[in-house]
Amino acid sequence: MTNLVIDIGNTFTKIAVFKLDALLTVEQFEDVDTTRLDKLLKDYKVNRAIVSSVKKKVEPWQTGLGAQVPLVNFNNSMSSGIRNHYLTSETLGTDRMAAVIGASHIYPGQNNLVIAGGTCITYDYVDAGGNYFGGSISPGLNMRYKAVNNYTAGLPLIKADAAFAQTYGNNTETAIRSGVQNGIKYELTGFIESYKAINNQLNIVLSGGDSIFFDTLLKNSIFAPYIKNEPYLVLKGLNAAIQKHND
Repeated sequence: MTNLVIDIGNTFTKIAVFKLDALLTVEQFEDVDTTRLDKLLKDYKVNRAIVSSVKKKVEPWQTGLGAQVPLVNFNNSMSSGIRNHYLTSETLGTDRMAAVIGASHIYPGQNNLVIAGGTCITYDYVDAGGNYFGGSISPGLNMRYKAVNNYTAGLPLIKADAAFAQTYGNNTETAIRSGVQNGIKYELTGFIESYKAINNQLNIVLSGGDSIFFDTLLKNSIFAPYIKNEPYLVLKGLNAAIQKHND
């Protein structure tokens, strides 16, 4: 069974094709290219599709896709074995639920702390029994840099630098970089420490567009041995969800 998996985020749409659990291809679009989408359907002989979106608007290409293959719109009721204890499950981002499903599918019977770096940074914990209670949301890497510039009169907009390793800045640019990047590093380690206090046997599953950057921040930390980098975690979670939905 070949699945087309689509994750519509705040900035980009990611499209992947899976053969069972095997990831065959991944593409990313700012605006979905319907010609390319049709080619994926044909080339990989797609049997079914699943779409997860953070947006309420349904795009015309989604309607067209549903006319070509059986289409499932992912929602939080498709828990795929996860026991969701979130008090307002209807407000839980589908990307967060898909990531939790993905972590439990890849690392079954284990405690997983999912840290997703995108527009925002999210922290979501699912225990070895598949219980999910909630998590945390904080501003993402680029959002922090933009906020420093947008909400001040004289501070410049600068970009992240993965090679930055100073404890503090010695000019305005490096001071901002220290505040943003070291701030995220201390935030990451603080959350990880708090969850490891709950259960010391813990996978730290990094996902999202900034997962490699976060991996770099944590590479010399005591948590490095527990880190699993899964940049396509949401896509893998959606693929697991559609497989279990049709079982």
